[in-house]
Amino acid sequence: MIRGETIENLIEIKGARHAYQTASGPLPVLDGLEVAVPAGTFAAVVGPSGCGKSTLTKLVAGLMKPDEGEVWLHGEPVTGPRKTVGMAFQNPVLLEWRTILENVILPLEIVAPKMSGKDRIARAMELLEMVGLSGFENKRPSELSGGMRQRASLCRSIVHKPEVLILDEPFGALDAFTREDLWQTMRDLRAAEPFTAVLITHDLRESVFLGDQVIVLSGRPARTQYVMDVDLPADRTLDVLFTKQAADMLHILRDQIKIAQGRDVEGQA
Repeated sequence: MIRGETIENLIEIKGARHAYQTASGPLPVLDGLEVAVPAGTFAAVVGPSGCGKSTLTKLVAGLMKPDEGEVWLHGEPVTGPRKTVGMAFQNPVLLEWRTILENVILPLEIVAPKMSGKDRIARAMELLEMVGLSGFENKRPSELSGGMRQRASLCRSIVHKPEVLILDEPFGALDAFTREDLWQTMRDLRAAEPFTAVLITHDLRESVFLGDQVIVLSGRPARTQYVMDVDLPADRTLDVLFTKQAADMLHILRDQIKIAQGRDVEGQA
């Protein structure tokens, strides 16, 4: 669901085609990809392994350019890395020689060098308290559990208040209970810290719980195969995943993944 009144597309990928150069020749990964993400929404991207989901995030972040097509962010063409984009990955990649607080502050040192040290600390501590890490700010990453490190990584990704947050399977390596706990943490962060998000995931339940829309990519080379609007409350709880409405959406998404994989779908020839 879109929060507030803004409905313009913050992110647009128009007719993107791309191929990686390999020793055996070009490897096409995108084939006329079309993606539109309205401002203030959470888009979950799913699809077969290796279909080009991570390539999509690199385009949005400005880390690469498509061979053909355009990528737009807030009405402007993306031509390189943007300070207004935050990123979190499956591996938190926290710096062991820095405390958790110092890790979270790092983006502010880069994009807001004139911000006072006091204000940086206040901003980081606000987020750490929000995700339940108050009291752990002086610990080193190795002293925290995997789930706690990922919480710190999420704080680091939004500490500079980015317009766009890119999440590349940030919960994929965690156990089921920790993963569901972090889904709720992300829900709460989003309510408190408005941003537009693109989530790459292999977990369809995760896509429905967190997403306002779910974008299904086809097999490689990827195109947009299907887009589902997730008509669930913004303040959804885990219980919503056990409703018939969610079950129906998950069934549709599973069928779409089968189609993307080239597998037969029940009821089809």
